[in-house]
Amino acid sequence: MKCLLLVDLQNGFCPGGNLAVAGGHEVIPVANRLMAEGGYDLIVASQDWHPADHGSFASNHPGRQPFEMGELAGKPQMLWPDHCVQHTDDAALHPDLDRSKIAYIQRKGMNRHVDSYSAFRDNDRTAHTGLAEFLKGRGVTDLDIGGLATDYCVQASAIDAVEMLPGVRVRFVKDLSRGIDPATIKAAEQAMAAAGVQTVTSAEILHEAG
Repeated sequence: MKCLLLVDLQNGFCPGGNLAVAGGHEVIPVANRLMAEGGYDLIVASQDWHPADHGSFASNHPGRQPFEMGELAGKPQMLWPDHCVQHTDDAALHPDLDRSKIAYIQRKGMNRHVDSYSAFRDNDRTAHTGLAEFLKGRGVTDLDIGGLATDYCVQASAIDAVEMLPGVRVRFVKDLSRGIDPATIKAAEQAMAAAGVQTVTSAEILHEAG
């Protein structure tokens, strides 16, 4: 059972969005081609879905600015611009993404007291989203992951997948992903590799699919 997980392919993380990742829109055609030709049995997506008063937003910390380090739930927290607020266009999946092939969408980041980079659990590592249980129930054996952003939500999702889906082969699809900072992208790729995540390209996946 081969599955593709598309991480946070939302307007908010693409050019023009509130927390845009450079070149974020460039992964949409890659995602569409993989969904159509990658030989997947199951395609799922994650979606940041924050309340307006989320504690990771700098606007909810008087005197603080986006991209400063703050604190949330007693832990260091990057303070972000308001982004992917529930029921806004910023939170919507990118309009060019082929929604018709996505079987399941896992929303995350709804608890204002903790951030949620991973599609599988909150950053405090206690509250699970339910995605791992869903994939186990479908008998997934191979999981390819890509999206936005490499150095935050993609990294966290891939590493959690290795831990929470024992026996499943987890791969990071490099050209299906874009990141925020070259240094943290490199560190994320190293961390994923150290956790047992393989790196592949969409071309390799398409070749496998024949």
